[in-house]
This record gives sequence, structure tokens and C-alpha cells, in this order.
Amino acid sequence: MDIAVLVKQIPDPAVAGDLTSDYTFKRDGKIVMDDADLYGVELALQLRDDAGSGEVTVISMSPGQETVGAKNALAMGADKAIVVSDEGLKGAHSLATAKVLDAAIAKAGNVDLIIAGTESSDGYAGVMPAQLGTLRNVSVLSYATSVKVNGDEVVITRQTDSGSQTVSAKFPALISVTAGSTEPRYPNFKGIMAAKTKQLDFFDLAELGLNVGDLKIEEQSVFEVDQAESRSAGEKIEDEDLGVAKIVELLEQTGAL
Repeated sequence: MDIAVLVKQIPDPAVAGDLTSDYTFKRDGKIVMDDADLYGVELALQLRDDAGSGEVTVISMSPGQETVGAKNALAMGADKAIVVSDEGLKGAHSLATAKVLDAAIAKAGNVDLIIAGTESSDGYAGVMPAQLGTLRNVSVLSYATSVKVNGDEVVITRQTDSGSQTVSAKFPALISVTAGSTEPRYPNFKGIMAAKTKQLDFFDLAELGLNVGDLKIEEQSVFEVDQAESRSAGEKIEDEDLGVAKIVELLEQTGAL
């Protein structure tokens, strides 16, 4: 089974972030692999190993030549990586990102499955996987909490507002996975050393047959950023009997009961 897994590299969320004059994240500090993508990498490795053959190709995109995410995935056990690096990608919106990743996946050859995180930790748009699936004309199965392969199809259990459901699609397909869908492994010393010899290819936009004008990155801009309002303290009720009655009252008010 050949799998492409998408990995995003973001400013370290453990460090207080800052914005540039055009309200994009400053990327001059520590860059790390998005924790949300660890689950996708782990799932890809498990599916490849269960199949007994195939390759896991990491696909990543960044304005600069950042490779920390790709190298981390290679150290976990992925077979090779493709990094799209181009200064023209600064501030790329989700559709531009999907177009670039679509072209990068084409460089990886035919893949059975594309795995993405549900949403990135620095953007939270959550729409890129569906956009990419549309561009590639493949089925998109989203919010997967568990995944298995059954012959020539992938079957997932997915989160919904009302609970969960099981859906499936024939290969090729794209799935987005949630945190908790699996338990990511940590790279060991052997994996870290092996990653140094694995294939890691760089492409710029021109090499992918794309240009900044076609991506229309400039058509999206942030014109104002405000601090989020601080949350007020909730109501605390000490009496157990009164507390139960208050909860029931609140549920009735919201229509939950």
C-alpha cells in the first residue's frame, strides 16, 4: 500500500507567538512538526506495515527550507519525503495550499491513500483536506477516529455532532484523522540515524508547474486582529440538590432536554 501523509511545520506552540505587520505568523523562531499530524503519520506507518508492502511518502510545504517535520516523520519510519519550499508561499491560504500539495503528491506517483490531519494547530480552518480531495477527484472521509483497510477500500469510524458513523470508500481516497485516532510512536535512535539516509526531495513552485499568480495568495488578507475577550467566571453552586436542579434548568433552556 502506497500512502502519502501530509505534515505541516508550524511555529512552536509552546512559545508565545507573534505576528508580522501583515498579520501572518512570524517564523523566525523555533519551527516544529504540528502535533496534529503525528496521528496521521502513525496511522500511515501502521497501515503500510499491516499491508506488508508499499511506501509512506511525507508531503510538506513551507516558505523556507524547513525540514523538521519531514525529518521527524522519516525518523518515525516513513520511507521518503517531499518538501515544497518557495518564498512565494508566505501567507498561503487553504486553497493555495491544497493546489500545491496536489502537485507535490503527483510527484510521489500513484498513491492508494492520502492521510491528513483534521486541521492545523496554527490555522484551524479545517477545509484543506476536502479541497485537496476535490482537486484530486477522490473520495474524502473526514474526522476519522479509527481506520481499517478492507480489500480495495478504506473503512473509517468518524465523529459526528450526534455520535459516530462508519463510512467507506474505494481506493484511491483521502482521509483526515483526529487526535486520539492512534497513539503516535516516538522516534528512537535507530530511526533517527536511518532518517539521515532516506530520500528527501525539494521542489519549488516552478518545478511543480505552478506560479504565485495562479495561486492567488494575495486575494486573502487579514486586515485587523483583536484580543479575544477574557472569559468571565462561571456560576458555582455548592448545594448538590440545588446543583442538579440548576443543570436540568440550563439544559432545558438550551433545548438539550
